[in-house]
Amino acid sequence: MRILLIMILSVLLVSCTQEQQNQASSLKLKVVEVDQKDVIEKIDFVGQVYGYQDISIRARVVGFLEGIHFNEGLPVKKGQLLYTIDAQPYEAEVAAKQSQLAEAKSVYAKAQSDLNRYKPLAETNAVSQADLDGAQVQFEAAEAQVQAAEANLSIAKIQLGYTKVYSPIDGIIGKSQAEIGDLVGQAPLVVLNTVSKTDKINVDFFLPENQYLQMINNIGGAQELLKDRSEDEKILELVLADNSVHKHLGSFNFIDRGVDRNTGTILIQTLFPNPELIIRPGQYAKVRIPITHEQAILVPQKCVKELQGQYSVFVVNDENKVETKQIISDGKVGDMWLIKEGLKPGEKVLIEGLQKVRNGMPVEAETIEFESQFPNL
Repeated sequence: MRILLIMILSVLLVSCTQEQQNQASSLKLKVVEVDQKDVIEKIDFVGQVYGYQDISIRARVVGFLEGIHFNEGLPVKKGQLLYTIDAQPYEAEVAAKQSQLAEAKSVYAKAQSDLNRYKPLAETNAVSQADLDGAQVQFEAAEAQVQAAEANLSIAKIQLGYTKVYSPIDGIIGKSQAEIGDLVGQAPLVVLNTVSKTDKINVDFFLPENQYLQMINNIGGAQELLKDRSEDEKILELVLADNSVHKHLGSFNFIDRGVDRNTGTILIQTLFPNPELIIRPGQYAKVRIPITHEQAILVPQKCVKELQGQYSVFVVNDENKVETKQIISDGKVGDMWLIKEGLKPGEKVLIEGLQKVRNGMPVEAETIEFESQFPNL
């Protein structure tokens, strides 16, 4: 009887101890529910700014620079005189070509007169046919000389015209690369200046091939990407060097014909209005492209464990026990993971105590709302 009583007390003691251990091992941990919704991911790409038009100004004739007729860094008009080059050698060349033309016309007039005189004489056999043929040849040669002299005079006048350099467009002109008295126009041709049209600006950047395909598929094809859009339909943002966002939205303007074999990237050009002329060519800026993930499954990054390239999360099942699930990620968006496979909407994922739990462990789950640091999430 005494032995039986001792055995019963031992069993009760062991049961109480196990129950206390189970209660002690039931941790109180926070979980979040797996969410599914449309997410807009904004990706930044560093690009360089170019004017809508950037026209290099070069001297097309050799000569000494005589005049600079603009204020550096200020707007200029199309057709405005920018530079003058010493014109005396070219004026002299024009005068010489005019003299040669006059001489050629004199020879032409004599040859024409001789031909007109020989023709009636040849009809009456007063002169030989050979004399008439010679007069005809002299006339044609004189005519060709006049044409050549006129062409040479035209070239000389063109060269003389090149001694005055005009702005080809309306725009802002930069700092002159030549001073009065410099010899310009020699090979290699030095750029005297650049005129840029900057009321609109181009921003070029290189897009990795996989992101290009993702963007094309997201927007609906290359033709849709390059479609002319109204101001309300433009989607691109421009982030400047001081992290301020340009007030005008932009659109895609050009996609290169192919992917660079060495870098695996493709050149993309975007177009942004710049009516205040704040942005200047040569600046670096980030083009911000929104990409929509439809019905994406999201979990906070702090819920995910990574081991040797494998990703997993702890899920609390209906029995309030921890269960490990392997997941396949589709990348990060802000402070969230996009889940491609492994989780379903509504499942409860541990967000704390990941180092304290193991498979099958009971927990007391407290569901919380995860507050993302990114407003679009």
